[in-house]
Amino acid sequence: MTTRWLTPEEQRAWRAYIAATMLLEDALDRQLQQEAGMPHIYYSILATLSETPEHRLRMTDLAEQLKITRSRLTYAVARLEKDGLLRREGCTSDRRGSLAALTEEGLAVLERAAPGHVETVRAHIFDHLSPEQVAQLEEIFTGITKGLVGEGPGDGQGDLPWLRRSSTGCAGTE
Repeated sequence: MTTRWLTPEEQRAWRAYIAATMLLEDALDRQLQQEAGMPHIYYSILATLSETPEHRLRMTDLAEQLKITRSRLTYAVARLEKDGLLRREGCTSDRRGSLAALTEEGLAVLERAAPGHVETVRAHIFDHLSPEQVAQLEEIFTGITKGLVGEGPGDGQGDLPWLRRSSTGCAGTE
């Protein structure tokens, strides 16, 4: 098979993407650490739970929404639980499953952190884009996401982060 090398235009776009995503993730992490004492992934967990009915979600569904491995989610949830920001509950429909539930304290922390986080996102992304570019950005990343996630069995879905088995072999454990 012949390697399809990137064109100069594609190479510039690729490098610009890599630089922007690394710098953006660093800026989001720094802002949240300074203002809320938590990394971006912890904020994302709290924010996702705040948007769900009854502020709770099955751990596997939470991992899928956040696009992270179950083991990374389990670690983060344990820390957030220790801090009193969420709690784990048994799943009534499946004894093997568990739910992550946002506590009142977790919701309060999220509400205090949200304005600074949104301002950081706005300042680093949306203040630099026209409304047309925002629509294009959504279209571009939606297309990339669909390509990575796939639309059916046999398309590499077994390698999605939330479906990966942990290195301990405890994939059924949540």
